Amino acid sequence: MVTPPSAPRPGRDRFVAAIDQGTTSTRCLVLDEHAVVRGSAQLEHAQHYPQPGWVEHDPLEIWANTAAVVGRALATAGVEASDLVACGVANQRETAVVWEHATGRPVHPAVVWQDTRTEARCRRLAPTPEAVERWRAVTGLPPSTYFAGPKIAWILDHVDGARERAEAGELLAGTVDSWLVWNLTGGVDGGVHVTDVTNASRTLLMDLRSLSWSAELADETGVPLRVLPEIRSSAEVYGHGHRTGPLAGVPVAAALGDQHAALVGQACFEPGSSKCTYGTGGFLLTNTGDRPVRSRHGLLTTVAYQLGAEPPTYALEGSVAVAGSLIHWLRDRLELVRDVSEVESLAGSVDDSGGAYFVPAFSGLYAPRWRPDARGTITGLTAYTGRAHLVRAALEATCFQTREVADAMASDTGAVSGAGSGPGPGAAAGAGSALGLRELRVDGGMVANSLLMQLQADTLQVPVVAPEVVETTAVGAAFAAGLAVGLWRDRDELRELWRTGRRWEPRTDSDLPTTRWREWHRAVDRSLGWVATEQHPAADDDTAGPTVDDLAKERV
Repeated sequence: MVTPPSAPRPGRDRFVAAIDQGTTSTRCLVLDEHAVVRGSAQLEHAQHYPQPGWVEHDPLEIWANTAAVVGRALATAGVEASDLVACGVANQRETAVVWEHATGRPVHPAVVWQDTRTEARCRRLAPTPEAVERWRAVTGLPPSTYFAGPKIAWILDHVDGARERAEAGELLAGTVDSWLVWNLTGGVDGGVHVTDVTNASRTLLMDLRSLSWSAELADETGVPLRVLPEIRSSAEVYGHGHRTGPLAGVPVAAALGDQHAALVGQACFEPGSSKCTYGTGGFLLTNTGDRPVRSRHGLLTTVAYQLGAEPPTYALEGSVAVAGSLIHWLRDRLELVRDVSEVESLAGSVDDSGGAYFVPAFSGLYAPRWRPDARGTITGLTAYTGRAHLVRAALEATCFQTREVADAMASDTGAVSGAGSGPGPGAAAGAGSALGLRELRVDGGMVANSLLMQLQADTLQVPVVAPEVVETTAVGAAFAAGLAVGLWRDRDELRELWRTGRRWEPRTDSDLPTTRWREWHRAVDRSLGWVATEQHPAADDDTAGPTVDDLAKERV
């Protein structure tokens, strides 16, 4: 698609590697030309919480783990780097890294996508609803702590001399894909400083239509253009692995934000096709084709992918802040289970949640409500409520949050979800359309919980389908890299490589999409207003005024 097909080596299979650098771990898969996983390896990295609301990673640890898992994955596959035709990278998207060009040393820990330290800065960027809409019109996003651009500016302002060094061209900045590709291709010895359109679209600095950095918005945010990487497509050869690195001589030929990579890995190439990844959070993306659809129901407009010289494909996205992390919280904080593997059987030991509802708004609610003043609540408790009911309520919370996003998607695209109109925000109305949700393709660690997937099908009233290879983020990076070097011809061939693993059909007698859906909204109402925000000014905040997130979403 991007370059002529690689010449097969006589008598030898062809392989592609995919690096999946996520929020809690880094993984590498080695796939053959039939998209069969031949080797894999994974390493976790530390999570650092220097103060409430702050989340940091060590970029050097991430890079060391990346190099290690590549070597281990090649070893388990029984191949060498010279057997690879390409490598692709998928990454946690909005996490920001700033490092020295001359030494490769980060000037500060990576500021993670979950981090909220830039709230005051984002508020200043867009203090009115009109200002929020201005940012949305260019970037598809409202100024929010979620995105990488304000994080880069924060680092430059809080590390001694960093802003001056950035202006002098001594520093480089970007999301994790840029950090990894720079190191893979040589680092201080000629590493290329690039990012792709999907990651760039999550910085709050890229014009969605021109696919270029907005000088005006970068200046307002406080990010010098010269520190930013060159924006490239999601599938092309950026450079080659450095001779001393784990991928010596291998074309580094793809980069995508993790959720975009999963969309590609799920072969969601048609407008209206949707996937949801259940990981630390939950991320539902719907392909909207060759035009950006402006959300009026609390969703984000983003670039889905761009394959080589083809025009970009766009998507709508709804993000659920807490999904898999809720299960870990039940294990680590409440000690309701000893191991995640116990969750399905325990939740399945009861017929329902016994009237209990869990709203996991630990740091507010994301799409489609965007309420930073919300906090986690458990409602409907009685003397009957037991451990199993609470665990089941936690699973149902993931399903209900996903349903809210699906209904918002339906409203923005003029369709209805299979569950029909509901009482909550974003409830759809009207007849279905080409973008109606016909099935939901799912991936991520939580897909192993079959009960959760059945509850999700019941809540949405559409089939839920998991692929044979559930590591779709890595598969998407491999697909894009393989396209870039001609290992696969086109998207039609990738569709043929995608294989159904499991399928859950909705049960029509379930009360999840009706009675319990209505009760869920009552529970959410009780989670709101627990934290002083700009709508309820805090005494120690001299920048009080409506939060950007509140202003952007209060119409929902």
